[in-house]
Amino acid sequence: MIGRLNHIAIVVPDLSQASAVYRQVLGARVSQPSPLPAHGVSVVFVELPNTKIELLEPLGEMSPVRGFLDRNPAGGMHHVCYEVDDIIAARDRLRAEGARVLGDGEPRLGAHDKPVMFLHPKDFCGTLIELEQA
Repeated sequence: MIGRLNHIAIVVPDLSQASAVYRQVLGARVSQPSPLPAHGVSVVFVELPNTKIELLEPLGEMSPVRGFLDRNPAGGMHHVCYEVDDIIAARDRLRAEGARVLGDGEPRLGAHDKPVMFLHPKDFCGTLIELEQA
């Protein structure tokens, strides 16, 4: 059901500093910052030959990643995103298997302007999973 790894997301306390580390120290190509108010984050993508790293910084006090950063002040890995061919079919199959879809269960447009949804980490070895329509 899952396809390729789309990205690994890392929450950071300072997006410009984290971008500089990836750009200057690791020599990676890093996108310009993009605020995503609907998701409560600002984001950059680190482009790799086989996938992306998504660096997330909270945008506003109500950011859904604010609590993660409060618990992990230096930041850390937040979620793994896999592509699926049909996000509704994937959701329905996962629910039938007992997996919990976060939120209202309806896909929302993600950072790539494609439908996304999140799966409860307790159902997937302690890892928050994002599914993105391929």
